[in-house]
Amino acid sequence: MGERGSLEIMEIIFNSFFKNKKVLITGHTGFKGAWLALWLHKLGANVSGIALSPDSNPSLFDLLNLEKEINHHICDIRDQLLVQDIFDEIDPDIVFHMAAQPLVLRSYKEPKYTYEVNVMGTLNLLECLRKSLSKKIFINITTDKCYENKEWIYGYREIDQLGGHDPYSSSKACSEILTSSYRNAFFNLNEYSKTHNVSIATVRAGNIIGGGDWSEYRLIPDCIQSLAKKKAILIRNKNSIRPWQHVFEPLRGYLLLALRMSQEPIQFSGAWNFGPRDDSIINVETLVNKAIKIWGNGEYILDSNHYRHESSLLKLDTSKSKYELGFNPILDIDKSMELTISWYKEFYYNKINIQSFSLKQIDDYEKLLE
Repeated sequence: MGERGSLEIMEIIFNSFFKNKKVLITGHTGFKGAWLALWLHKLGANVSGIALSPDSNPSLFDLLNLEKEINHHICDIRDQLLVQDIFDEIDPDIVFHMAAQPLVLRSYKEPKYTYEVNVMGTLNLLECLRKSLSKKIFINITTDKCYENKEWIYGYREIDQLGGHDPYSSSKACSEILTSSYRNAFFNLNEYSKTHNVSIATVRAGNIIGGGDWSEYRLIPDCIQSLAKKKAILIRNKNSIRPWQHVFEPLRGYLLLALRMSQEPIQFSGAWNFGPRDDSIINVETLVNKAIKIWGNGEYILDSNHYRHESSLLKLDTSKSKYELGFNPILDIDKSMELTISWYKEFYYNKINIQSFSLKQIDDYEKLLE
């Protein structure tokens, strides 16, 4: 897809496509889910959400006042009957499935819960799709950690082996396999518009950063809380290399994919990688130093405690999304960090305007695409 074609598609997204669309987000009270809900509401969509109550205090969902902006449902994704009732009530055109137990270290402490949420929660939604008679787009948001990580320097492609050393990673691989199985068994591409009208994709993104994340065991929230309290940042695995990307980048990819699936549901079904620019694939220590520099002061120390296994190198090959979908990341790592740190500074020093500040960040990002 040429640059002109890609720009024209983005114009459609930001001007008309999502207006009045019924969009369901599972996990809308989480970090990525809240940003997606805000963005879709801004684009004129009729946004509904299924999620547990926010699990952090402060919470981005609460700060953005989203409970008053969207159709908000507190629901455990493992509750099949309640999920089905809400799904039938909303009858969504598009589903972004983000509800998950998203943390590697927590998955070691609560493996059963991790599999129940990440696998059975996905199954419950796929069952809702199977019982639906109307046209649907379903995008299952998983993770780059769903790949069987061989610690090689090459980026993983969508056709590479799935797996996972830890319960979180393997649960997301299971979610991918489950989704693929339902697509083959119940929503076969050869039968589209004949026996069903459901188009299904999965999306895999790297380590997401951005304002409003207060999750446990995540690097940026740990950095921000330490910097705000003028304490040394405690970091582990300083040499681990990750594909860091600002939250707006993969979310734009998901929005673009939803549009293309509506236009060509067969061609754009399947798995998609969304990764950052090459200059954003850096190690933990480098990222922490950037955070300290942009914040204006601070220091870090190395955590000597023993932690469970975490991969030291993980990269994605994004050729498919670039050449077939027309998706190109536009933020380098410095701009991504500036957006992230400026959001947190606004929160600490001018919290009352954080919703308008967040919308302005989205506006400014959209202008970069013009």
